[in-house]
Amino acid sequence: MNQVVIPIKVERKPRSTIKGRTPDPKALAEVQALLGAEPRRRDLLIEHLHRIQDRYAQLSAAHLVALAAEMKMSMAEVYEVATFYHHFDVVKEGDASPAAVTVRVCDSLSCEMAGAKDLLKKLPGILGREVRVIPAPCVGRCETAPVAVIGQNALPHATVDGVKKLVAAKALKQKPGKYVAYAEYRRNGGYRMLQECLAGKRDYQALTQAMEDSGLRGLGGAGFPAGRKWKIVRAEAEPRLMAVNIDEGEPGTFKDRYYLERDPHRFLEGMLIAAWTAGIAEVYIYLRDEYAGCRAILEKEIKALKANPPCALPPINLRRGAGAYICGEESAMIESIEGKRGMPRLRPPYVAQVGLFGRPTLEHNMETLYWVREILEKGAAWFAGHGRHERKGLRSFSVSGRVKKPGVHLAPAGITVKELIEEYCGGMLDGHVFYAYLPGGASGGILPASLGDIPLDFDTLQPYGCFIGSAAVMILSDRDRATDAARNLMRFFSEESCGQCTPCRVGTAKALKLLDEPKWNQSLLTELSQVMVDASICGLGQAAPNPVLCVMKYFPHELA
Repeated sequence: MNQVVIPIKVERKPRSTIKGRTPDPKALAEVQALLGAEPRRRDLLIEHLHRIQDRYAQLSAAHLVALAAEMKMSMAEVYEVATFYHHFDVVKEGDASPAAVTVRVCDSLSCEMAGAKDLLKKLPGILGREVRVIPAPCVGRCETAPVAVIGQNALPHATVDGVKKLVAAKALKQKPGKYVAYAEYRRNGGYRMLQECLAGKRDYQALTQAMEDSGLRGLGGAGFPAGRKWKIVRAEAEPRLMAVNIDEGEPGTFKDRYYLERDPHRFLEGMLIAAWTAGIAEVYIYLRDEYAGCRAILEKEIKALKANPPCALPPINLRRGAGAYICGEESAMIESIEGKRGMPRLRPPYVAQVGLFGRPTLEHNMETLYWVREILEKGAAWFAGHGRHERKGLRSFSVSGRVKKPGVHLAPAGITVKELIEEYCGGMLDGHVFYAYLPGGASGGILPASLGDIPLDFDTLQPYGCFIGSAAVMILSDRDRATDAARNLMRFFSEESCGQCTPCRVGTAKALKLLDEPKWNQSLLTELSQVMVDASICGLGQAAPNPVLCVMKYFPHELA
């Protein structure tokens, strides 16, 4: 005979805390003291992790458990975020704490050419066990290579003695240099354009049209027309948000830092004009963690702006990255702002429709916004009137490598690399002959000097398997090898892959192993590259093979 089992419904009281480990009372008190009155929202998780890291130089298991309890999150959620980013030192129970001082030596291409390998070899033995010396991906100071970062203090043209002195002096924080502060900016006509917008003296349609007529395109690398982007986002439902990308982690790129260190309010005014034009309710600025000096400037100047506003302002939030190149991708940046791992989203939908916190989002690179005020004051024709070789506009070229005057050079769009070297960079270093160049940073490909007459601009380099991206131009001489450059870049991509998709995660690692072989398996590299280009979720995996493909195409003599 069949028995009928009647389930008994048991009423359970809702849990007052997240299921998991009980926090240590001392660690919980320390976390509560650090967070103070700050909200415990999920999107502030990375900010709170920074507070702990800054105070204790590590993220202990006890503090992570306490933070999870305080924010009413699971330990798994906190742990996966903390371990995703390079600048968080997560210490497991039983493991030794990291050294009190960390020295990061940039080993990206420009720094490697300038002697970073020698620094990494010598510093550990000289500084001793109390100081941890580790390689670091590009820190955005390629014009002063090699660069070492002691704590949060970047040392340009780093030497062993220079690092020793900073470590001994405990100079671990970056001091901002001289820049145009709020009062001076206002005296020179700053925020007048924004005031006119909010006073009804400017029409948002006219502003959008002026941006379209100027030809200004996104200067973070994608090159989408700025005016068109404003129009697209404004057509979406309210509330609309804005996310500003200052996570310039592309090796060879440092233009955003250059402008922020000198004239931060020109960027902030452009940001607020764009926000008004697109009908933005709230603004989020995402700044890479390597730019501690810029962060100090922005914190101070945003505070001054809010204390004495020229007009009504939307809420402005400054968020801090934590060392992840992938967060330069717009949707990965948005995930990071929301307090998550910086993993790119599948598209569609695009961020203009479903972006930050699920709302339509205007995403912009910092430099794009930097030019807004000047274009509107001088007119679209002024900006479009610059250019060479039938191209229009201005470009901020971040130039590094074997030239006499590396740095940010504002030049006409469409200038060739040979013209850039001779007219703006003072020529090649003495004893060096121009051999090759990267027109668009790590992912933009490598071209030989014989192709140095191609106009540098959007859409001009694609026929050669390259692109301009953020206009990071890296110059190689006859003392360098393109194969070594490709190996350096692939190592960077392999370490920076977020790991979400197999073609990128496995492809970059496999490609790096193939590049380390004495003789490259070119057929296998070509096949692997095509899979990565076709199947990777985002631009990292899609563009990572570019340097390798260029070497096989343009530098066959190095592979013979």
